[in-house]
This record gives sequence, C-alpha cells and structure tokens, in this order.
Amino acid sequence: MSAIPADLRRPSPWGPALAVFGLLLALIGWFYRDTALAMADVWWRSETFAHCMLVPPLALWLVWRKRAELAALAPRPQLWLLLPLLAVSAAWLMAELVAVNAATQFAFVATLVLAVPAVLGLAVARTILFPLLFLFLAVPFGEFALPWMMEWTADFTVGALQSSGVPVYREGQNFVIPSGTWSVIDECSGIRYLMASFMVGSLFAYLSYRSWRRRAVFMALSIAVPIVANWLRAYLIVMLAHLSGNRLAVGIDHILYGWVFFGLIILAMFLVGARRAGVLAALAVAAVTLLPHALLGVLQRAEGAATPARLELPAALGRWSAADGGLPAWTPDYDDGPQRARRVYAGPAGRVGLLVDYYRGQNENSKVVSSQHLLVGMRDATWSIPSHEGRELELDGRRIGLRRSEILERLSLSGAGRQRLVVWRLYWIDGHWFGGDVQAKLAGAVARLMGRGDEGAALLLYADGSGDAGADAAIETFLQDNHAALGSLLERVRATR
Repeated sequence: MSAIPADLRRPSPWGPALAVFGLLLALIGWFYRDTALAMADVWWRSETFAHCMLVPPLALWLVWRKRAELAALAPRPQLWLLLPLLAVSAAWLMAELVAVNAATQFAFVATLVLAVPAVLGLAVARTILFPLLFLFLAVPFGEFALPWMMEWTADFTVGALQSSGVPVYREGQNFVIPSGTWSVIDECSGIRYLMASFMVGSLFAYLSYRSWRRRAVFMALSIAVPIVANWLRAYLIVMLAHLSGNRLAVGIDHILYGWVFFGLIILAMFLVGARRAGVLAALAVAAVTLLPHALLGVLQRAEGAATPARLELPAALGRWSAADGGLPAWTPDYDDGPQRARRVYAGPAGRVGLLVDYYRGQNENSKVVSSQHLLVGMRDATWSIPSHEGRELELDGRRIGLRRSEILERLSLSGAGRQRLVVWRLYWIDGHWFGGDVQAKLAGAVARLMGRGDEGAALLLYADGSGDAGADAAIETFLQDNHAALGSLLERVRATR
C-alpha cells in the first residue's frame, strides 16, 4: 500500500491541456501572422499606439497572478463556443477581403480570447476575464475619432481664448489671434493621451478595485479626463505663447509641455482615484479559425495577379471636353493606387477636375477606401485642413450619400486672395456607384466573395468654389452627364484579366 494520498497520485489535467492549448495558439499565430505583424508594425512606427506593445506582456503577467486559482480548476472544453468562433472567423475574412486592418486585428484577438473557454472552459475564462479583455487594447484602434477630437479641441480652445478676452478669427481647425496663426493638427487632438490613459487606467482600476462598478467608473474617468485635459493643454499652450510673445510653448516646447501636463493629470487621477475532450475542442477550434484562410486562398488563386488595362481618361465626355488649367493647383495627400488618371473638363456648367485612382490586388498599403486618403496633409504649406459635410445625389435611380469637402488656402494674417476648392469623393465598386466608405467596403467584400475580384476605383471631383462659381452645381451636372460613360470606362479596365 502506498502512503501517498490518492488525490496526489492522480495526474494533473493541466499538463496535457496546456500542451494542446499551446499548440493551438501556435497554429493560430502562424496562420494569422500577417495580421499580428501588421499590429506590431503599427506599435513600432506610431507614437499614438506605442503603449500597445505593453499589453501582451501585461496580460500574461495578470494571468500569472491567478495561477493558484487556475490550478484549483479542471479544464472543461465548451464546444458550443465554435459558433461564435465561426462568426469571428467570418468577420475576419470579410475584413481581410477589403483590407480593413482594425477589423481583422479585432477578429484575431477575439479568436485568441474565445479559444480559452472553448478549450479550457468557462470557469477558467471567468477567472482571467479581465486579462483576456485587456488583450483587445493591443489593437491599434481609434484614429477614426481624430477629426472629432481635433474639432472639439479647436472649439474649446477658441471659446476659452474668447472668454479670456483674446480676439480670434477661425476657419475650420485653423485660427488667428493677434500674436500669430495656429492650427489644431493630429498631434493636438489628444488621441495619444486618450489611448495611453485608457490602457493604464484600465489596468489601475483592475488592480485597485474589487467591485466591477468601481472599475467601470474609473475606466470611464480615464477616457473623460484626458479629453478635457487636452482641451486645457491646448488653451494653456496658446495663451502661454501669446502672453510670452511666442517665446514659450512653441517648437519642441509645445510637445514637451503637453506630455508633462498629461503626466501630471494622470498622476492626479491615480491619486484620486478532460484531456480527450480538450484535444477535440482544440481541433474544432483550429478548423473553424483556419477556414477563412482556406477560403481566402481559393479567392486569391481565382483572382490571379493580372494587370488591368491602362486607365486613360478621354479628351471628351459628351458635352464636356478636356481643358488646360482653369482650376487651382491641388493634389491630394496620397498616391497609393496602381493607376491614376487626371483631367480637367470644361462644359456648360463650368470647369470640373476629375482624378481617378484604380485599384486591383488591394492590400493594407493600397486600397480603394482608406483613412489615410487625406485631401490635405496635416502640414501642407499651401492648403488648410478641409471641412467636410454629407451630401445626397441621385445616380441610376439610387440615392447616394457622399462626402463633400471644402479646401481653403492656408490662413494668413491678411486673409486676402485665398482660393477655395469644393471636392466630392465617389467610389466605383463592382459596377456600381457608392458615396459612403462603409457601403463601398461592404460592396467590395461581397464582390470578392462572389468571385468578381477586388477591383475598384476612387474618384475625386473638384471645382473652384471661390466667389459665386457654382462649384457644387458644376460637379453635379458633370456627374449626371457622365457617370454612365465613366462607369463603362472603368468596366472596360476591369474586364482585362
């Protein structure tokens, strides 16, 4: 008879379960490596998301802190979780088809998170719920809020300056005060402070509080505080420069003071503030998560790597003929399309510029719809950051909502002789016209799934908006006259394989 208790002689279920789970993670990591590397690339090159590099090791450390509680549990696979995993895999595939990086990265992290309860059980997932959710903060996400945060910062700064008795003239995100000209650009938006604050605030809340309600309140504060703090920072920097005759808070001081102020605000906020079943489950999870890669491979082989026909805009389109000049010299702050064609046309309603970028074989660096397709660069020396609004247009019997933008020459103290451009953005996807980014992305995904390829085109139509030039009327007339001809032209380009 052995003197060792039976419970101690029984082998731990965690050894085989962890081995299987480790192999599963390695398999998922290998097939989703492009998505993971894209995330890491953003961490490395973007100051806004540099903090994301800390998320994976911090999540592992948080799991390690729970090792005693986890050891008392037995892995119990949950095969019903294959259903949400299948949905996540489908979402990854749809996002990959149209190169929506944030969506593919969220789906990748969701796959890793769901694999835990699927293979190890719900009790294990509940025990390490926060570290699992914390992993989503590794996704470099949030730049879509940049225009809003820039506008809010400009609103507050201008309002605070006026309340302080400083006269202000504002257009868009640019404003002039007696001592100089200022612009609210991406670095002034506060998006960096917000992202870093939420990550650190979430970790602090988890470690400091036991109540989920208190944790939620502190996490909400970690969002609100940096936004308001950035407004104050922007106002104080402008006031400090104004009162010092532009000797302080300019140049590198501008950035340095911002981070020092942010650090003090955050500091103040903190001060306040069964083996076989496991193998089967792992195999099933692997099958579901690898399914979209198999489908993607089939689609890519079917699409091939052929070069489309050369895109050339004709010298005449109906009542409109090509014209030399007549519009301000302007080029958007991007050129990532395989083909670009551009002409200015003169017609009965005036002069309209047309710029077409045609895409085939889209990827994260070259795609029809991208948040990086800026009409004006943040530091453009000639043109100021544009203002945007929605506009509806009827084409082929369908109402299309598109983006209309106005671009002005850079603000000067004199303000005289400034040129204005009106720009409409339109997309051609799978033989149809779209005005919205989301609609264009969805149409592109459906086209690829139906085996019709990933071709598409982005069109910019622009006209002189100075004075009473009737820029919008000219652009709309041009589109109504020529959208069918332009669609046929793009269809001929796509038909070449």
